[in-house]
Amino acid sequence: MKQYDCIVIGAGAGGLMAVIEVAKNNSNVLLLEKLPKIASKLKATGGGRCNLTNTLSNEEFMKCFGREGRFMTPALTLLDHKSLQNFFNNIGVQTHAPDGFRVFPVGHNAIEIIEGLEKEMRRLGVKVVCSQKVETLLFDNEQIKGVKTQNNQFFAKNIIIATGGMGYPVLGAEGDGFKLAKEVGHTITNLHPAMMPLKTKENWGANCRADTIAKVEMRVNIKKYKKLHAKGDLIFTKNGIRGPVVLDFSREITPLLHKYNEVPIVMNLTKGMNEEQIRKTFKSKPTLSTLELVKTLLPESVSLEICKLANCNPKLTLGKQKGQNRDQLIKLLAWTPLTINGHDGFKMAMITRGGVSLKEIDPNTMQSKKIRGLYFCGEVMNLDGPCGGYNLQWSFASGYLAGKLL
Repeated sequence: MKQYDCIVIGAGAGGLMAVIEVAKNNSNVLLLEKLPKIASKLKATGGGRCNLTNTLSNEEFMKCFGREGRFMTPALTLLDHKSLQNFFNNIGVQTHAPDGFRVFPVGHNAIEIIEGLEKEMRRLGVKVVCSQKVETLLFDNEQIKGVKTQNNQFFAKNIIIATGGMGYPVLGAEGDGFKLAKEVGHTITNLHPAMMPLKTKENWGANCRADTIAKVEMRVNIKKYKKLHAKGDLIFTKNGIRGPVVLDFSREITPLLHKYNEVPIVMNLTKGMNEEQIRKTFKSKPTLSTLELVKTLLPESVSLEICKLANCNPKLTLGKQKGQNRDQLIKLLAWTPLTINGHDGFKMAMITRGGVSLKEIDPNTMQSKKIRGLYFCGEVMNLDGPCGGYNLQWSFASGYLAGKLL
C-alpha cells in the first residue's frame, strides 16, 4: 500500500510550492505530475523569463482581481511579494524588479526558478512521480482517502489539487482538476479562455502589423459593460489584435463573446488625447497634409488606415477636407471602433477564467468545505488576474498556505 501524509496533484507553481511546504513538516509527501517532466507551463511563463510577482501592496494587488480578490487575504498575508522573493533567495535564486514593478529571477530565465525548486524538493526528500495522470479521487463519506491514476493507487488523508486550468493544453493544462473537484460535489463556474489574442470583424488592422501602439486604452462599447477597460501596448495582427492590453482585456471579452457572439469596443490610440486636444494640435500645424498631421500622433501605417476610415484624402491639408470627414477623423483618433468576433480557444489561452467556486473553499486554509482533507491552490480556483506576475504570485501564495497548514 502506497500511504502518504499528503499527495499533491500537479507540478506547476502552486503544486511545487505546496509540496515544499508540506515536506517541511511531513517527510512522507508525494508529488504526482501527468507529464514526463515537472513545471512545463512554469518554464514557458512570460516567454520563458518568468515574471514571478510584482511590487504592489496586497490591497492594490487584490483589487486587480476584481470583486473576488479579497479571498486572497490570508494567503497574501502569509506570502506577499517580499516574502516570495525571500523564499527564492533562501533557496539560492536571486530576484529583482528592473522596472520597479515586475519581479524576475536575475537571469530572466524560468529555468533558474525550476532548478531552485527542484533542489529544495530533493533536500526535503519529496517523492516525485511523473507520467501519472490522476483519473479519480478516492473518498469515503466526507473524508478524502487517496487517488487513482491510470495504473496505480496512492493513499493519503490530505490531497492538494494544483492542476491549473485549461490554457495551453500542450503543456498539460486540460482541466483535470475541475473533473476531480466535481466528483466530490464541487461547483465549477463557467470556464472561458483568457489572456490571449483576439480576432476582429474588421480587416484594416492587417495593414498595421509593422507597428506597436503604446499606451492604448480599450473600452467595451456596450452600455451595460462600459466600465470594463484596460490600458497597455497594442499590436495589430493579420486577423485581429494582440499585445499586453489585449491579453489583459481578453479576460473580460471572452465571457462576453460567449454571450453576444460579437463585442464592440473602442480604443484610444492617441495616449489619452480627447477630441478637443487633437483639434488644437492639428490647428497649430495648418500647412501639413492630413497624413502628416495624423503621423504626429500615430505610426504611418495606422495613420493611413484612420484617414481611409474617415474618407479623408491623406494628401490634402485638413482644412481642404469635407467638414463631416474632418470631424469623423477627429472622432476616430479619440476613439477608434473595432468589433471582436472570435479567438483561438484554450490552445492559445495563458489562463482560464472560472474554476472551482470560491464559496466552497475556506480562504484561511484552502481546504474544501465539501470534503475533509481536500485542498486547492492556484488557477484551478475561480480567481484570475491580469498580466504582470499576478497569477503566479497567487499560485505560489495559495500553494504556500495549503501546504503550510498541513
